[in-house]
Amino acid sequence: MKIAVIGGGSWGTTLADMVAKNGHEARLWVREQAVMHEIRTTRENSWYLPGRKLSDNLDVSTDPAAVADGVRHFIFTVPCQFIRNAYQRFSKYLPKNPVIICASKGIELDSLMTMSQVCDDALAALKPRFAMLSGPSFAYEVIREMPTAVTLACKDKKAGKEVQEALSTPYFRVYTASDVRGVELGGAIKNIIAIAAGVADGLGFGGNARAALITRGLHEMSRLGKAMGADRQTFMGLSGMGDLVLTCTGDLSRNRQVGLRLAKGQKLLDILDEMKMVAEGVKTTEAVHALREKVGVEMPITEQVYAILYKDKEPPQAVYDLMTRALKDE
Repeated sequence: MKIAVIGGGSWGTTLADMVAKNGHEARLWVREQAVMHEIRTTRENSWYLPGRKLSDNLDVSTDPAAVADGVRHFIFTVPCQFIRNAYQRFSKYLPKNPVIICASKGIELDSLMTMSQVCDDALAALKPRFAMLSGPSFAYEVIREMPTAVTLACKDKKAGKEVQEALSTPYFRVYTASDVRGVELGGAIKNIIAIAAGVADGLGFGGNARAALITRGLHEMSRLGKAMGADRQTFMGLSGMGDLVLTCTGDLSRNRQVGLRLAKGQKLLDILDEMKMVAEGVKTTEAVHALREKVGVEMPITEQVYAILYKDKEPPQAVYDLMTRALKDE
C-alpha cells in the first residue's frame, strides 16, 4: 500500500516511519526544505525526534504533487487549526474518494467544526472516506516501539479494515470503530482536561485531585459527545479514557506541561513561545468553550480552564470556584 503522511512533526514522522517499517511505501510531506534535506541525508528529524534513526524506506518531500502521486491513503498530522489549509493545499492532487486518516486532535476555532466536518467541508467534491486515529500514543514512545493500542474510527468498514491492517504492528495495536464523532471529540477534549490536571499538579494537590479531574473530565467529554450524537460508550475506550489518563498523567503531555507552568505563575504567551510543538488544548479550550455554549451543555472544568487561559483568572481561584459550585447528584 502507498501511504502519504502530511506533516513532519513528531507524530507525523513517527507514523511515516512506522508505515515504512511495516513494509508499505511511505511518503512524508514536510514544509521545510531543511527538514527534508536532513531526513534524506542523515535519516533523522533532529528537531522533533533527536537521536532516532528513520527507516531507509521512508521517502520525504516538500512537493505535494510528488507525495500524492498514485496514493489513495493520506494521514494528516498537522495541528488541527491548520488542517483545513492542508486539505485545501492537497485537494488538487488527491484522487476521487481518497481515504483521509486524521491524526490531529481538536476543534476548528473559526467554524467550531470537528475534524471530520472540516474534512467533509474542505474536500466535499472528492467525496473522501474519513477515518479518525486516536488513543494513548506519545510519539516519543511509539518511535521507540513501546507497545500501545489506539482506535481507528471509520464509517466505511472496508477502508477502516485496510488502514487497520496497514498501521498495526507488534507494538502498535489498532482497533476499529464506527463512532467517528465520539473518537474525535474524545481526542480533542482530553487536552483541555490535561491542562486542568497540570494546574492541579502544579498547585501540589496530589493524586486525589488528579483522579477526580480525570473522572469528572470524562463525564464532561461524554456529556458533550452525547449532545452531538456520539455514543457515550466510546468515551470509555482508548480514544476517551485511555487517551485522557495518558495526557493527564504523562510528563510528555504538552497540555499538562502548560497547566503545570500556569500554576507556577507563568504567562500563557511566554509558555507557548518556549514550546517546540503545539499544545492543541489551548485553542481547543477556546473552541469547546464556544461549542458547549452553542450546544447548551454544562462543562465546568472547561469553563475554568478557559477562564485561566483567556481571562487571566488565578488558578487557585478557579479551583475554589469549581469546588464550591452548587451540590448535586453524581
